[in-house]
Amino acid sequence: MVRPAGPSARDAALTPYAADLAAAVQDWRAWMQGERRLAERTVALYTDHFRQFAAFVADHLGAAPGLSDLAALRIGDLRAWQASRLQVGHGAGSRAIGVTTLRSFDRFLQRRGLAGIGALAALRSPKVAKRAPRPLEVQDASAIVDMARENDEVWIGLRDQALFTMLYGCGLRIGEALGLDRSDYPFGDSIRVLGKGRKQRLVPVLPLVEQAVAAYLAACPYALAGKDPLFVGAKGKRLNPAIAQKRMRQLRPLLGLDERATPHALRHSFATHLLSAGGDLRTIQELLGHASLSTTQRYTEVDQARLLDVYRKAHPRA
Repeated sequence: MVRPAGPSARDAALTPYAADLAAAVQDWRAWMQGERRLAERTVALYTDHFRQFAAFVADHLGAAPGLSDLAALRIGDLRAWQASRLQVGHGAGSRAIGVTTLRSFDRFLQRRGLAGIGALAALRSPKVAKRAPRPLEVQDASAIVDMARENDEVWIGLRDQALFTMLYGCGLRIGEALGLDRSDYPFGDSIRVLGKGRKQRLVPVLPLVEQAVAAYLAACPYALAGKDPLFVGAKGKRLNPAIAQKRMRQLRPLLGLDERATPHALRHSFATHLLSAGGDLRTIQELLGHASLSTTQRYTEVDQARLLDVYRKAHPRA
């Protein structure tokens, strides 16, 4: 099995694993990246949560744990780990990710014919309240797209405008948009994007999106072709999501918007505004690339809340 690059000497010294567990963790990471096709950021998140768990076990045992130590854990040990995380300020969301991490590693071990984590099946994951998405108003989303163009570097302003137009006009995740290559353009009526779990989907493209990307490419100083990234930074490399997030932070005070105005909020706005205009949930689910309809149904809560707010403000007896 091909393994990801190993940790640095400093990281290795800080990693609380016995040799057999360290090797298993490396193989688990490769499994997540390869067979499971998880995003690099997700793999890094799981790895970090597992390292924290192993550090707790090491402190509990007085030595770096191995696979046999994890197999011998009891439910009381796992609950003590969760309690320790609560004491240092980890919220329900973070603690739930910790449990998900252990379940992923346990599943990997059992598929390899190894003993899993003892008593894990009896550990309940903390309940996390699902927050409804926080979209922008139509006029605010449109204003962000328009103002994104204002930049001393004309081509960078056009790039930001094209990117934000795509997020709002197609409902893409920021990673999906920045993962596009130059060969993906021109789009035509639709574009194939690679979403979560490396699942592909077709998304319709509005003429406005096509035009915005065309204007950006015409002004871009780099001769992009083939597998070159579609959206590039100042040095011609694939654009980092942090740059788009920084640009949004710059625009917020100019429009009187709060911290909910993020690149991802444009995707939320896409779905909510479609729903308000009569779009059906199944279609919106497919456009967003949601695996479960229940995820898409959260947008109905947003729309109902918005309608209720309008009613309270407008009704003469409210």
